[in-house]
Amino acid sequence: MTTNDKEQTVAAAFEQELLTVSFDCIAPLYLVTPQMKSSIKFKQIEASIHEIGLVEPMVVARDLQNPNQYTLLDGHLRFEVLKDQEQTQARCLVSTDDEAFTYNKRINRLATIQEHKMILRALSLGVPEPRLASALNINIRTLKQKRQLLDGICDEAAELLKDKQVALTSFQILKKMKPMRQIEAAQLMVAMNKFTINYARSLLAATPENLLVSAATPKKIKGISREQLDLMERESANLEREVRLVEDSYGADHLDLVLARGYISKLMSSERVTRYLSLHHEEFLPAFEKITETEAFAS
Repeated sequence: MTTNDKEQTVAAAFEQELLTVSFDCIAPLYLVTPQMKSSIKFKQIEASIHEIGLVEPMVVARDLQNPNQYTLLDGHLRFEVLKDQEQTQARCLVSTDDEAFTYNKRINRLATIQEHKMILRALSLGVPEPRLASALNINIRTLKQKRQLLDGICDEAAELLKDKQVALTSFQILKKMKPMRQIEAAQLMVAMNKFTINYARSLLAATPENLLVSAATPKKIKGISREQLDLMERESANLEREVRLVEDSYGADHLDLVLARGYISKLMSSERVTRYLSLHHEEFLPAFEKITETEAFAS
């Protein structure tokens, strides 16, 4: 029997059952500051938990040295709200991988689509719309828009935007495009890190009519001619090709960057190295210090 014929085992990313964990056994990766507590998002989470309880469980990972201790990977704001409410434990999803990079550097925990899924979950549990709207500090009309967020959005585009803060109106604009163009527009948004309504409108304006859904026509933009729109369309296509080229080398480039930043950080921790640089290569010192500060902030 060859290796290919052998049955391959796929490791589960999470333990199968939710686990009730005491807060004394959970170590957060960062502290929630007073500024974060005064944010609108924190107050929304606070109101939601007060009205309907914890909808989405926190994610923890077992400590390698002590399996009865846990690291909090996802849910720091929820954790702080529950502690403020004098709760001492909560049911958690236990990750089998403590890769905090995934949770804390790539996922925005209250992205637009995530909020949409939380709303659907709460409604499926029987929470009345007025009560849920009150918990989220929004009106019924906005709640319905959030509930219907992905109606008309293809799965591939939704996957690209799942951890992004995208305006509701931007999703409405994407719905005017056919699925293939939705994917292209979402890729451009991610590549440019622009999720604003104006950028979505510009993508709609640069969309050929054959890639629009029936009866959907972009509004004419004052001061922009048909020739300029054609140019925008060509530039959009060129940028899409460049994005695909960058994607091919992103993994290797990112690894090189992480290794280089780690090496420079280690160098800058040596007093002998910093003293030598200050004496002989003073012009490099500010740049190296800035790289070290960036590395420390990102961790």
